[in-house]
Amino acid sequence: MSLISTAYAAESAHGGIHVALAPYVVGHVFGVPITSTLITAWLGMVILTIIAVLVRRHLALVPGKLQSVMEMMIGGVYDYMADVLESRQLARKYFPIVMTIFIFILTLNWFGLFPGVTSIGYYAGHGEESHFIPFLYPSATDLNITLAFALIAFFTIQFSGIAAIGAFKYAGKFINFSSPLNFAVGIIELISEIARLISFSFRLFGNIFAGKTLLVVVMFFVPYFVPVPIMAFEVFVGFIQAFVFAILTLFFIKIATEEPAH
Repeated sequence: MSLISTAYAAESAHGGIHVALAPYVVGHVFGVPITSTLITAWLGMVILTIIAVLVRRHLALVPGKLQSVMEMMIGGVYDYMADVLESRQLARKYFPIVMTIFIFILTLNWFGLFPGVTSIGYYAGHGEESHFIPFLYPSATDLNITLAFALIAFFTIQFSGIAAIGAFKYAGKFINFSSPLNFAVGIIELISEIARLISFSFRLFGNIFAGKTLLVVVMFFVPYFVPVPIMAFEVFVGFIQAFVFAILTLFFIKIATEEPAH
């Protein structure tokens, strides 16, 4: 909470550019802070749920053009996962989580570019201490949310390794007393495994936060034509970041399910 308080205390009510790392707290429920980035994530889940229900209702045995395109895309992703994992059984098991990660992050990244996001909210405080708090804000600019994605990916990777080769063999990748060299290599592997939490979360957070900051700066100084190509570029960045997060999860699952080298 100290980080939030410090960031808000530094915010100015007299215009200008202000960039805060801390998320905007809209309110509290039973003492738990509800941030604008969390509300955006919830809204993204609601939108995806509604779309899934509508698509499910309109599925047909004889697919139309749209359903055919979607089936080709999903089938292509599934086949690619089967090739990477070298097993259609593993692809069937981990396709839902990898595809969900991609779709959810992509939705949140693109939703943050919609008109009204970051601009609809209310002013809190009085006088010079007043500051604007938006109801919605790009979710990936909140390190808490990107860390949550990283934890989901991390535990999925560990589960896949244990389920595929067993707990003892999987632990043997990181704890190996057969020789001093193998022990040192195992410790390095363990450190790199834990470091994935940092790389996963900070990669997504850094790219989306930097893009949002760039848009704010450009809109402040050149508010009409220049932001348009930057906005288009951010659409591309949002897709790439969702793709990279999902594809890295897939590749690390592949590594985790392999037998340890002797």
